Amino acid sequence: MPDERRDIDTRPSPEALLEAAQREARGRLKIFLGAAPGVGKTYEMLVSGRARKAEGGDVVIGVVETHGRKETQALVDGFEVVPRKRVNYKGHLLDDMDLDAILARHPELVLVDELAHTNVDGSRHAKRYLDVEEILARGIDVYTTLNVQHIESLNDVVAQITRIRVRETVPDSIIDRADDIEIIDLTPDDLIKRLHEGKVYLPKTAKRAIQNYFSPGNLTALRELALRRTAQRVDEQLVSHMQAHAIPGPWAAGDRVLVCVDEHPRGASLVRYAKRQADRLRAPWAALHVETSRSVNLSDADKDRLAAHLRLAEQLGGEATTIPGQNVASEILRHAAANNVTQVIIGKPSKSRWRELVEGSVSHDLIRQAGDISVHVISGAAAAAAEQRGIKTAPPPAQVKLRPYLLSTLYISAALALGALLDQVLDVQNIALVFLMAVLTSALTAGLWPALYACVVSALAFNFFFLDPRYTLTIEDPESVLALVFFLVVAVTASNLTARVQRQAAAARQRARTTEDLYLFSKKLASTGTLDDVLWATAYQIASMLKVRVVILLPEENSIEVKAGYPPDDTLVDADIAAARWAWEHDRPAGRGADTLPGAKRLYLPLKTGRTAIGVVGLDNDKQGPLLTPEQQRLFDALADQAALAIERIQLVADVDRARLAAEADRLRSALLTSISHDLKTPLAAIMGAAGTLRDYSGSMPEGDRTDLLSTVVDESERLNRFIANLLDMTRIESGATAPTASFHYIDDIVGTALRRAGKILARHKTAIDIPADLPMLKLDPVLFEQVLFNLIDNAAKYAPQGSTVMIRAWIDGGAVTLQVIDEGPGIPGGDLERIFDSFYRVQKTDHVRAGTGLGLSICKGFVEAMGGTICAGNRTDRSGAIFTISMPIPTEARNVEGLT
Repeated sequence: MPDERRDIDTRPSPEALLEAAQREARGRLKIFLGAAPGVGKTYEMLVSGRARKAEGGDVVIGVVETHGRKETQALVDGFEVVPRKRVNYKGHLLDDMDLDAILARHPELVLVDELAHTNVDGSRHAKRYLDVEEILARGIDVYTTLNVQHIESLNDVVAQITRIRVRETVPDSIIDRADDIEIIDLTPDDLIKRLHEGKVYLPKTAKRAIQNYFSPGNLTALRELALRRTAQRVDEQLVSHMQAHAIPGPWAAGDRVLVCVDEHPRGASLVRYAKRQADRLRAPWAALHVETSRSVNLSDADKDRLAAHLRLAEQLGGEATTIPGQNVASEILRHAAANNVTQVIIGKPSKSRWRELVEGSVSHDLIRQAGDISVHVISGAAAAAAEQRGIKTAPPPAQVKLRPYLLSTLYISAALALGALLDQVLDVQNIALVFLMAVLTSALTAGLWPALYACVVSALAFNFFFLDPRYTLTIEDPESVLALVFFLVVAVTASNLTARVQRQAAAARQRARTTEDLYLFSKKLASTGTLDDVLWATAYQIASMLKVRVVILLPEENSIEVKAGYPPDDTLVDADIAAARWAWEHDRPAGRGADTLPGAKRLYLPLKTGRTAIGVVGLDNDKQGPLLTPEQQRLFDALADQAALAIERIQLVADVDRARLAAEADRLRSALLTSISHDLKTPLAAIMGAAGTLRDYSGSMPEGDRTDLLSTVVDESERLNRFIANLLDMTRIESGATAPTASFHYIDDIVGTALRRAGKILARHKTAIDIPADLPMLKLDPVLFEQVLFNLIDNAAKYAPQGSTVMIRAWIDGGAVTLQVIDEGPGIPGGDLERIFDSFYRVQKTDHVRAGTGLGLSICKGFVEAMGGTICAGNRTDRSGAIFTISMPIPTEARNVEGLT
């Protein structure tokens, strides 16, 4: 046996060789992974690129973001940089990586920063990691950078730790396909020091970051996530390397736990022990069952128990695997060596000593042959036996018994006829082979018992028709007696072996059909995005595979309600409602065929995952008595597990959305409170101060001072009124209460009204108007449009320096009138262009800018879109400054008038 195992272990894994062959045709991907922004990923990528360049490699930069850091920019100098392409997006130009230019240049290595970046709309790929995949497919190596919070599977964990959800993510398959991952690590204290020194963000931004995202606890947790995810990938690479080079394991670079389960009641105890052991070692674990020829003959109770053990392993986070084999110990060790398992857990032998001597002991064989693999032999608690389901099982459908025996009789008759023909030319012992063929055919097509029937009838027919004296059941030749006995032994043995192979083949075909159905069901569930779709697909699949009627009930408030059914049926009588509620509350079966409330029409089974209960499934049909056979119960368990996971996934997505909305509401509430406590309090303080001074010292003050104080009261009151009006307008927009009263107006009239209203705001600025006199009339709400213009003018005055010019210009652009408000301020940072119209969002302001609520531009967007127009923001190209562009469609009536004139 050891020699046989050694021969098998020297063969490389075909899957590992295929993976290696596929990698040879692709470029190599190296990811510089960091736990947080600012740890130096881009810097290390550039250093590694320089080292490759110094070795004579053809290295270019596809895209690198220096973020103004001098030391990073110094490393960029000297590289060939592929020019970025400029993309027109919503009226302004954005720079992005030029994928086609990189492919045309075809260097050996390209440096691509920020793997999780989202490309500009209209690009060939929506995400930068897809660009990288295309580059790799052309045989070009890629160095790239990534933070751990951008990994899809860790997104929820990072959001829970930092309370900030990152929207730009990359799938885990990118990490799994990476050839190399280099951790760029920095202690929390060192990173916070870099933040204070302004090496990561600007000082004010760094201060907020330290208070929120970059706390020492958050950074420590993120470091652990990055290290663990990298260790997981390295472990996978080690296993692939061992399989590709046929290296016998284990290599104990990291622990892996394997628990071996069978139908014994202690299996659940072994699975739980393996889970605890894996948690202690912080190691992956799996459950393994070796299916032998005796597995076909297991009782339904044993099959139920085995299926429950494997389901428990999956629910506890392990991987459940079933493999075929004859020698259990050899198959376990072969699987362990192929998967670099370091610890195997198995139950204590339960056989008596004499049975172990005859049949052997799996645990003893494992210990003798394990080599460097540690073997844990666990007794398992008797109390850990699988719980009874509490459901009466239906007997398997009765099989037609007569037809197989008729077939066997037909085969024997054919053998008898053929033997009579061959009797003239062959010896009598050779004729026995003809009858043996009939027995084997019976075993192959009809099963074991018809084959045994064929053995007896064939022996009798052979004796009666071909052994002397013929046509009697007596045998005169002792050799003929011996030949008949051997014929009978060979026939019985061959029929048993053939019938066993036939049963195994039939079971394999049935298992393949069931597996295919379950696979298609899982694909269907994976593609569904709503709870209704998941419930309908589940009800239909269970109904079609089990031939029953199905209803699915989910909890709603303090009750449980029907949410789906196939065929559609949402009517439940009182007994069914009671059974469904009991099954939900106690997580046990109830109703028809169950121990509890058996008078219900349906059988109600709990739908649950390893984390929590999900709902209840009700089953019924038109037959009397118990509903499901043991085999159908196991199939239902598999279907219910997949459905429960899909429902939980949908509910978790809904929970995440609700949490995101709650977080957004908290952010808006905090921003509103900040505005009220500061931006609204400031004018109130000025009003109260001026009014109090007038009250107390009016008689002794010069006329000019009194006029200034009164002017302050008026100005600050107007400012306060604008803030409150903005809050009210935003409330109207979000509630959907903004209904424009549209009529035809000339746009220059509304511009003039807005400029007169903004006279005080523009007192220290110049204004320039460029609006043609022949613009057509537009159908709009003059009050709302005037408010839009006023907010844009107020925004321009806030951000532009004194003495600068605020320009308003308009022109006809196709079927619309375009109006722009242009200032000479610092412009809008590129990262703020997408968020500039968000509520309470304000660009980082300098000291001379007056405060505001951050609602003005959001109100502009809401009002313009309510009137059927569009608004976007951009920056000037001739000098610094922002441009806000409004496009309003020209009504058909106005076009006709223009055509006539």
